[in-house]
Amino acid sequence: MGTIVWVVVLVLLVAGVFYLVSQSNARKARELDDAKAEARRWVERLGGQVMSLTGSNAASTQAMADASERFTAAGSQMEQARTIPQARLVTETAMEGLHYVRAAREAMGMDPGPALPESAGQKQAGAVSEDRQVAVEGHQYAASPHSGSGTPYYYPGGMVAGRPVPRGWYSEPWWKPALVAGAWGVGTFLLMDAMFSGMHGVGDYGMGDMGMGDAGMGDMGGVADAGDTGGFDFGDMGGGFDF
Repeated sequence: MGTIVWVVVLVLLVAGVFYLVSQSNARKARELDDAKAEARRWVERLGGQVMSLTGSNAASTQAMADASERFTAAGSQMEQARTIPQARLVTETAMEGLHYVRAAREAMGMDPGPALPESAGQKQAGAVSEDRQVAVEGHQYAASPHSGSGTPYYYPGGMVAGRPVPRGWYSEPWWKPALVAGAWGVGTFLLMDAMFSGMHGVGDYGMGDMGMGDAGMGDMGGVADAGDTGGFDFGDMGGGFDF
């Protein structure tokens, strides 16, 4: 009799474990489907803007080109998304593209609509708050809160290779090599210190924080952290201006 009881208990335990595993897998599948549906919605919204909006000056044309590049990247990521973090990365890429669209609209004097959500990296990086021109190693650089003939390159702000790059308009995209390589050059540290030191509203760019001892490859793990997508509060974007 005792043996039968133990067999019944064992069967019930196995059945319980199987049920819990099945429920967990079903929940994860639903969460993945939801994350992919959310990502697909933002990709489609970005695609609609890329297809319908054309830049009318150098700054807006460049911003729309960057938005188009994010649309292409988001589409490729969408095809390969197999996990929830990967789906969230798609949303992040598409959202970055919409930031470029918003900048292009501003550069053309159009209504940009309400501000888009900011990631934690964007909040940390801050924004360019004043016009500034600097010379570093014999080369001239400029930054501005507004687009212009001398500042046609927009960046929506965020962490690049472990360092904050403020939202704003620039004379050239000096941050792109770090996006590709995942590390900054020594000259770029000098540029960032000269351009942003003491500027209100941006991250801490003091040279003490950018010493070469702190610039090792071990601290430059990659481009933007894909796990940082949680900084967006997408629930706040359900109404208002429809991109």
